[in-house]
Amino acid sequence: MKWNSEKVVKPVFGGLAFASLVFLLGIILILFQQGLPIFRIVNLFEFIGGKAWYPTAEPAEFGILPLILGTLWITLGAMLFCIPVGIGSALFLHEIAGFRLRSILKPIIEILAGIPSIVYGFFGMVIIAPFLQNLLDIPIGQCALTASLILGVMAVPTVCSLAEDALNFVPKSFREASYALGANRWQTLTRVIIPAAGSGISTAIILGMSRVVGETMTVLMVAGGAAVIPKSFLDPVRPMTATIAAEMGEAVVGSPHYHALFAIGLVLFLITMAFNIIAEIISRNYRLKLGLGR
Repeated sequence: MKWNSEKVVKPVFGGLAFASLVFLLGIILILFQQGLPIFRIVNLFEFIGGKAWYPTAEPAEFGILPLILGTLWITLGAMLFCIPVGIGSALFLHEIAGFRLRSILKPIIEILAGIPSIVYGFFGMVIIAPFLQNLLDIPIGQCALTASLILGVMAVPTVCSLAEDALNFVPKSFREASYALGANRWQTLTRVIIPAAGSGISTAIILGMSRVVGETMTVLMVAGGAAVIPKSFLDPVRPMTATIAAEMGEAVVGSPHYHALFAIGLVLFLITMAFNIIAEIISRNYRLKLGLGR
């Protein structure tokens, strides 16, 4: 009897895809089921725009604006570091580095992606935070700047790898046509290659942002843990992910505090989902632009 692998493989992969969809829907259902009850106590605008997060006080306050701003400060700082380093690394590896140098640098960048986040957290807490505290003469080294630097390093492999893939997808004919018209290497890179890969590079940046926004353990260790509205990168902050990780174990199941943490998770999920949808739209338009299909 002849073995027909297609008849077996298609149902298997179809079942795995369906299981992934069911799993995603289950996550969304739980977040809504456990998060929405908090809005019986506090309305949506007070929850999002409230300036005080004291979930165990009497009376309790459930304003997550400091947590949202803490997340945004860290994300902004991380991307200010990550974008030039990640995109610059991708351009260097793709356009400048020779085969031997690329074979050394590429694995090093990929190794950064495999280091556990708690190791980054220890490094930031023991090395970076004291260094910045002494250098900048600030009361505490665990602040938004420290978290931004560490998360920026963590996001570099994501941005670099995806940006390099985007550069690889640019047809060689673009480069050859540019050289044929008399452009030099720098002009070809800045006026032809980068614009052609622009959508893919944008996707890399957005997915790098998603990586930063969703990080938990590192920011829990190096961000300072202060649920206050930050005024600068030197202030300690507490992002949304760190709040959930730090307080979920202490929250009584079914309490307003418990439901508020799930509501924070819901907000975080919607933010990261929006990032991924935007990245997918940009990536699809990029593939269509280059005639690669959907």
